[in-house]
Amino acid sequence: MGLDSYQKLLHTLNRIKNGDSQAREHLIAEYKPFILRTARQLCKKPLVWGRDDELSISLIAFNSAIDGFDLDRQMPFLPFARMVIASRLKDYFRQESRHHNTCPLETELDDGTPFSPGVIEAAREAYRNQTIEDERQEELEHFESVLSSYHITFEDLVKTSPRHRDSRLTLFRVARVLASDALLMEYVQRRKQLPIKELMERTGVNRKTLERGRKFIIATALIASRPEEFTYLRFYINLESTGEREGYHVQEAGASCENPG
Repeated sequence: MGLDSYQKLLHTLNRIKNGDSQAREHLIAEYKPFILRTARQLCKKPLVWGRDDELSISLIAFNSAIDGFDLDRQMPFLPFARMVIASRLKDYFRQESRHHNTCPLETELDDGTPFSPGVIEAAREAYRNQTIEDERQEELEHFESVLSSYHITFEDLVKTSPRHRDSRLTLFRVARVLASDALLMEYVQRRKQLPIKELMERTGVNRKTLERGRKFIIATALIASRPEEFTYLRFYINLESTGEREGYHVQEAGASCENPG
């Protein structure tokens, strides 16, 4: 999937919310590998469809995430779905623990006084927010590692980000073309360089602009071509590429770097 994939996903989610049951079935089938991978990561063990309850719970949770996702919220769908799956699995593990008389669900104080529903919900919200922040940080650290193989740093991206909106959108357009072509991306990954000639022919952008924006284009294309690795970053560049957000921000160890447009 390229940079347009998130918009396509949003379109599918909108169809589902308008009652398209076939679109729901297709979306769930398409994302079963994501559900399996997420459940395996959370459960930290191999899982098999049709055998393990954890997968059935995760599938139901993904379906619930479809219904509960707010199309207007500033959060990508896949991290939201992962959060719902994690919450449902956590509830399942707690129930299993209670059945085995271990580690009961903590819904009361030491003196037996029950927590109010508001306190419990606030704790769950805090947990969800922390989960999101942890995943964002992990994603940034992974992205930093990937970029290092191209001799690109976050500081490079801030320095080379075009200052003018039109220039930024031009580079996003080039990255979109690059990310949508598997052969061109294979060239980038193998040579650690841009296929300048091909991009000039495909986009009409001159050599000087492509060479000057090389690091920016490569970084953006990597995010766009690997959506399940970079779900938060892909949502960000989708906003950037449509002109809905200005500047180039990179969160590194809690610090924000910005190059104003």
